[in-house]
Amino acid sequence: MYGTEAVYFAQSFRFPGLERSGIIRMKKLEEYVRSIPDFPEEGIIFRDVTSVLQDAEGLQLAVDTMQEKVKDLEFDVVAGPESRGFIFGTPIAYNLKKPFILIRKKGKLPCETVSVDYDLEYGTATVEMHKDAIRPGQKVLIVDDLIATGGTTEAMIRLIETLGGKVAGVVVLMELAGLKGRERLKDYRLESAICYEGK
Repeated sequence: MYGTEAVYFAQSFRFPGLERSGIIRMKKLEEYVRSIPDFPEEGIIFRDVTSVLQDAEGLQLAVDTMQEKVKDLEFDVVAGPESRGFIFGTPIAYNLKKPFILIRKKGKLPCETVSVDYDLEYGTATVEMHKDAIRPGQKVLIVDDLIATGGTTEAMIRLIETLGGKVAGVVVLMELAGLKGRERLKDYRLESAICYEGK
């Protein structure tokens, strides 16, 4: 079996030995990401996560890669923001038999919450979490699809620490290094499955 049939067969059943032997080449994670120039404005390259999600191999590779990045971390719970943090955080929590904590926009959670306001490019936003979601001393892994300036992630960290939790680390699918979010979060471990040098 050679050519496209071998590629399909190996991708369907994920035989890493075939890839290492050089018989076939598995797609890299970044090859599943669709890049759209000049969106939402001229000069910006938009990295589209939907093209990863709508491909079964891409989605599996994304979750597996993110999980592998934090395999040495010890944590008690996984937390993620709506909406795309839910997509990647939940399967990681499921795989590792950890609870998953929702971080949501203001007014979306039904029980007593704690909240943090943070600055956007134009105006402010608020993130909330249930007050009983995290117990003091619990170690938390934050999972999201993207880190850009780091403002949203910083707000989530403050939210978790307000409840006495300790942020063990942050893992994201994509990092836009040109926006310097890593510098903003220099006191915390940050892992990214894909890092783009630009904005």
